[in-house]
This record gives sequence, structure tokens and C-alpha cells, in this order.
Amino acid sequence: MTNITPLNISLNMLHSTPIKIIETPRDGWQGLKDIIPTDKKVDYINLLLQAGFDTVEVGSFVSPKAIPQMADTATVLEKINCENSPSKIAVLVATEKGGKMATSFPQIDQLFFPFSISPIFLQKNIKQNFVIAERTIDQLQNLCVGHGKELIVYFSMGFGNPYGDEWTIELLFQWVEKMTAKGLSIFPLSDITGDASPEQIYSVFTQLIAHFPELEFGFHLHTLKNEALEKVDAAFRASIRRFDTVLGGMGGCPMTGKEMVGNLDLETFMAYCDTQNIPLNLSRKRIEEAGKVNLNRGF
Repeated sequence: MTNITPLNISLNMLHSTPIKIIETPRDGWQGLKDIIPTDKKVDYINLLLQAGFDTVEVGSFVSPKAIPQMADTATVLEKINCENSPSKIAVLVATEKGGKMATSFPQIDQLFFPFSISPIFLQKNIKQNFVIAERTIDQLQNLCVGHGKELIVYFSMGFGNPYGDEWTIELLFQWVEKMTAKGLSIFPLSDITGDASPEQIYSVFTQLIAHFPELEFGFHLHTLKNEALEKVDAAFRASIRRFDTVLGGMGGCPMTGKEMVGNLDLETFMAYCDTQNIPLNLSRKRIEEAGKVNLNRGF
């Protein structure tokens, strides 16, 4: 395990800040070829909504031609039971049209936008350049402000660039500053291809937090299972308290042009927290029930 702790933060302080877990079945399902029946998605998500996650990302409003698995997101939203759930509901959007659809649902609390500081991956993933992406973010932010929602912009390729585009920490700072000027304050960083090392993860997060102490940064990790713990440990010791997970670790991004790498497995993350005596306000019973649905879903 990585054994580095910021000099000005004690281990007691590290453990005192509550962990936010964003469970993302959307990212787990989006790359599957066989379409999951809508009612099975609803049953699964309903269990997750009672498990105590900070947020559950239930789907996306994107082109069904690009991601056919998410074509039924509107129906899923209409059928899920949000009553008495402590979790916020999120969906991913990539266009103003998707934003208009998302903000029309009272169930939705947050919109996620998949930005990237790699122009190559931005084009691969959502067929946008920087100019179009910034304009879309402005449109989505206006929609969110007008409808009482929150926009969260993800920074893909947050720790380096496997496509050969320019990547520096100064460039990352510049993009964070641009986004904060738009009124945004939460920025999960994504390692979509699983290439970032624990040292890179720790270095980037410590520099970001030192430079922008008022902002909230998170970690969206695609990883091989045997590499997950060191990477999670690096992020945690850099003071990250917002983690995206997927029960079972399935999924990944089908748009990279590379072999798909799975998501951070919720159970792996929970095991890490247990070994570090990090409290998690989760219902293990509901997670176990959801895991059984996941394993016996019949697709």
C-alpha cells in the first residue's frame, strides 16, 4: 500500500471527514452489449437507493445510437422509488438537449458532464471540441440554476494523457479555474484508461487541494482489481473523500478506443475502508441484496 500522508494532516483528521460514495450503475451498464430489462434496472436501483450512498447515478440522456443501454433512462426515472431515500439522483448528459430532458425530471438532483482536458478523448467520447464543450457546460449550468439542479463536471484524463495530447498540472489548474468561474465547485477526476500510477494520483490531488482548498474533488477510477487498493489509498491519503464505485466493478468506457477497464469495485472500496477503520454509513444488507440481483440478472 502507498504509505504517504500530507505533512500538515494527521491520520485522525484524515479519518474524521465523512466519505461520499457515488454509486454509478450507469457506468457499470453502459458498455454491456445485452440490453438489461428496464424493470430489472428499476429493482436494482431501488435497492441502491436504500443503501445510504451519497448519490446514485441511474442513467444518461445521450444518443441511444451511441449508448443503447441507456435508451430507457426516462422510464427508469419514472419507475424508481425515491421515497425515504437519503441519496441524491444523478444522470449523465453531454448536450443541451440532454440537459433539458434531465432538468424536466423532479427526481433528478445532479447532472454529470463528461469533460476531458484531452481534446482527442473529448472527441472520441462525446464528439465535441473545447469550444463546443464549454458552450454546452454554460448551457447546462443555466438549465441547472433555473431548475434547482447541480451540475458536476468530470475531468477525464485528470492524471495524464495516454493519447499524446499536452498534459501538465498547470493546464489542469487553468481548466479548474475556468469551471469555477462558471459557478461550479465539484470536480471528480477520472482515470478512464487505468494508466495512472498511485504516485501520479497522490501528486495531482495534493497539488489541486493545496491550490483550490475551497473546492471538492473526487475520484472516478477505472482499474484492474489487483491495482485498485494502492490507487484508492493514494487518493485517500491525498485527502480525497468523494469516490465513485460500481458494485461488482463491472463496466468502463466503450469510447476510449482501448480495451475496456472495469470500474472501482464497491466491495473492494468497502474492504479498504474497513481495514483502515474508516466509517461508512451504508446498509450492508441492502448492498448484499443488490449484489444478488446483480449476479442473477439473467443477461
